[in-house]
Formats: sequence, structure tokens, C-alpha cells
Amino acid sequence: MFTPADSRYQSPPYRRAGGSGLDLPALSFGLWQKFGPDYAYETRREIVLHAFDLGITHFDGANRYGPPFRAAEKFLGAVLKNDLGPYRDELIISTKAGNPIGANPNQRGGSRKTLLGSLEISLRDLGTDYVDVFYSHSPDPTTPLEETVGALVDAVGQGKALYVGISNYPADHAQQVARLLREAEVPMLLHQPRYSIFDRSIETNGLLDAATADRFGVIVYSPLAQGLLTDKYLDGIPAGARAATSAFLTPDKIDEDYRRRARALNELARDRGQSLAQLALQWVLRRPEVTSALIGASSTWQLDHNVAALDAADLTEDELRLIDEAAS
Repeated sequence: MFTPADSRYQSPPYRRAGGSGLDLPALSFGLWQKFGPDYAYETRREIVLHAFDLGITHFDGANRYGPPFRAAEKFLGAVLKNDLGPYRDELIISTKAGNPIGANPNQRGGSRKTLLGSLEISLRDLGTDYVDVFYSHSPDPTTPLEETVGALVDAVGQGKALYVGISNYPADHAQQVARLLREAEVPMLLHQPRYSIFDRSIETNGLLDAATADRFGVIVYSPLAQGLLTDKYLDGIPAGARAATSAFLTPDKIDEDYRRRARALNELARDRGQSLAQLALQWVLRRPEVTSALIGASSTWQLDHNVAALDAADLTEDELRLIDEAAS
């Protein structure tokens, strides 16, 4: 029987999510990729349990995650049943709905049927009565925003979600959702956008300003830009690397311009006594609007390595300027 480390809450920093009373770990664990049956169950289980030992209490899923679809949440459900069930009150489990998971037109989008139907399936796959956070995964321009928001509100009213959020919404739509939720007395907890040294759109598109104005937290995904902000691709594409196998990172991204920028950032990281990945994580967490950054891992060593970013010295103004120059 799994027994978690007594020291799990001694060192990891936690941050308040927007204007709520909920604290999230600065690094949360995402089940987006590599948590389907293509990878050994025991390896995946070991990583998740080690994350909990390190004080990572938030596990982020979605009905789409695997592959195949639903596989990641079925896996997490097995870990909850066999290992983490006694600690459910310590965990923050999130799921999302709305991105396509099948050919049926109601297996995608922001309708009430899509969102609440998907939530029921996720709860069964996870083997839990509720999730802590339920997201609309992406905006759906073909469905009235009021219907999407109404489904989120009802998920809370039915006791199937404690909080709600959105992901990948532009700033103006996020503000509309925040307003509608506030009027329904179910404030928006989180927005989940992409953010990294190589993708800074939320700094200029108004989303971070909206987070401050509407008091919702920001939990960012792809802080390592799908592995581009590691030393993995500095000299080519290793066999079996994500750029050779994933639809989210294609080989054409690994060009000389990328290598020039990544090598400059890697050199700065070395000067600080850390890896490029650790530098990249520290960089996204420097923003006060960012509540947490989602990380994955293919081994416990990689997880430990990424979590060590939290122990590094703060980035100086000169270092931030050098990062801007190297990334451009």
C-alpha cells in the first residue's frame, strides 16, 4: 500500500488562485501526453505517486488526453482506486470538455449536452464523485456563450465540480465568461493558456490584464514549448523524441534559427547553474498573474529535475533582458 512522504508539504511553494481561497502548487502535473497504454502502467504510476511525494497535489486531465481519448483519466482513476484514494481530500483534480473526442457532433463544442455529458464520463473514468476544477476546453463560436457558462454553473450546482475555468479563450471572451459566472455567483477560478519564453502572446493580447481585473488565476501549459526549451534538440532530433513522434511538435520547428535561440538561452542557464528547462519554468513563474505551470514527465528523474527549478535564485533584470534578446 502506498504511503506518501511525510515531508511532502515542507518545501514546495503554493500560490493562491486568483480571488479564490484555493492554493495550487507552483508546479502542477499535466496528463496531456504519455499517459496512455503505450507507456508502462507502473512507470506512469511511479511518476504520479512521486509527484505527490514532492507536494504536487494538482493533477490536470481532460477527456481527450491519452492517447487514445479518455485513457489518461482511466489511468488516473486506477491510481486513485489503488493508491491515492485515501488522500482524495488533499488532491486537486481537474478535467476539461469541449475539444473533439469523436465523430458525433455532440462530442465536441460548448453545448450543455457536450460539457455535462463529458463530465459524467470523466467522473466514471476517474472513479470520483466530483472534480475540483471543470474547464471548457476551448471556445465554441457556434454555441451561445450563455449556454456554455450555464453548463459550468450547473456542474457546480450539482456538486460535480467545486470550481470552474476555461482554457484557450481569447481575452475578450474570457472577460465575458468571467462576468457571466460572477453574475451566477460561481466565480471563474482559472484560465489555462499556452505560455513560454517562445510564446508570449498572453503578455500582449490582454489576457494577463484580464486576469488581474477579473481576479482569476492563470495556469499555463507548454512552459517548455513541447520540449523546445530543453537541451534535447540543440544538436538535432534524437530517435524517439517528441519532434519525431508527436503531432504537436513537428521536425520543421527544429531549424537553425531555433537552435541559435535555444543555444543562447542554454548558455545563460548554464551561467546560472541550471538547465534550460529549469530556466524556462522559472521564467513563466516570475509573473505574479501566473498561479501555476503545468509540467509532465517521462521519469521520476525528469520530475525531480524540473521541480528543482523552484529552488533557483530569482532572475535578475539583466538576465531577463538577456532572455528577451536570446529568444528574439
